Amino acid sequence: MDKEMNLKIKQKFVKDYKNGYPLISKESIVNSKDFSNEGTMIKLVDERNGFIGKGYYGKQNKGLGWILSLKEHEKIGPKFFEDKIKQAIEDRQHFYNSSDTTAFRVFNGEGDGIGGLTIDFFDGFYLISWYSEGIYQFKDWVIQAIKNIVEFKGIYQKKRFDTKGQYIEEDDFVMGERGQFPIIVKENGVNFAIYLNDGAMVGVFLDQREVRKLIRDKYAYDKTVLNTFSYTGAFSVFAAVGGASKTTSVDLANRSLDKTKEQFKINGIDPATQSIVVEDVFHYFKYAVKKNLSFDMVILDPPSFARSKKHTFSAEKDYKNLLKEAITITENDGVIVASTNCSTFGMNKFKGFIDTAFKELGGQYKLMEEFSLPNDFKTTKQFKEGNYLKVVFIRKIK
Repeated sequence: MDKEMNLKIKQKFVKDYKNGYPLISKESIVNSKDFSNEGTMIKLVDERNGFIGKGYYGKQNKGLGWILSLKEHEKIGPKFFEDKIKQAIEDRQHFYNSSDTTAFRVFNGEGDGIGGLTIDFFDGFYLISWYSEGIYQFKDWVIQAIKNIVEFKGIYQKKRFDTKGQYIEEDDFVMGERGQFPIIVKENGVNFAIYLNDGAMVGVFLDQREVRKLIRDKYAYDKTVLNTFSYTGAFSVFAAVGGASKTTSVDLANRSLDKTKEQFKINGIDPATQSIVVEDVFHYFKYAVKKNLSFDMVILDPPSFARSKKHTFSAEKDYKNLLKEAITITENDGVIVASTNCSTFGMNKFKGFIDTAFKELGGQYKLMEEFSLPNDFKTTKQFKEGNYLKVVFIRKIK
């Protein structure tokens, strides 16, 4: 590790950092030109050189690194990392004890005290995601911590940052035994096929676990369900297991077809009894209107930002219009599950989009349930952006 460097913080940001805001932002720094290598330890000081906190330099999305400690004499070393990871694992002990759910998040970045790092558990396999070259410099400490704390079948990793065109080992294997993919994991008794060796995505987004369960247990029975931006069809599978009369999954990616079929098959559902459509969701809405199709339930979980040949979608700008398309093809008394993982706005603004969409169509609605991140995705109240997930169940009245 490089030696520690001092970083001078502008006065108006000092209080936030002292109160626990963990992301080191570019605009808060007086001397940002002084940065050297990612992974460098940083000491944050105010303009009079008074101690604020310490962390590391690692460029990620909107920040230049993360504060790890507000204690001036705390040593950031292997033991610091091991203690944080050990605490996180203890906090999730009830997940380890469940035979019904064998995939969950073990370590959630700044929520567990180390920004830029997540660790997920898939039935004995651990998947580490590194979100900057800076945090990746601590790789040995993190892997050693996992080895010291838990028994595992194998460890995989995802480098979620650009490594200047260097070759990244394509199967992402780190140590232990290599998985026989797909690994079949359980979520609330439903099976998922997981691939830890196949690109950035593994086959399921674990943060939607409670939403999928509610769809299965309360909303799906005997209903027609449209799942848009369906990825590998996880919502559709839960709806089908919950007794939906028919599910339709729509996603632009060609691979979504085989991946969705696979998820149905491993749950004993014949994919031929369901509809899986590879198409731009925006086209599909127009097709549905033209063909007079409507659904009892429409699930909207778009990426925060997406680009297809004809459309650019940004959640902040375009979610309201997407909702209007969904409302139009939802039956009266039907339900829309509106979801976004966009961190640039909060739940109130999201509900504002819902309200405006219905008003512009002259419709009425009732908000049913709402969700943010489940408790294995630990967040800190000082960093609201970290609690990015917003899901609302909306009943369309007319």
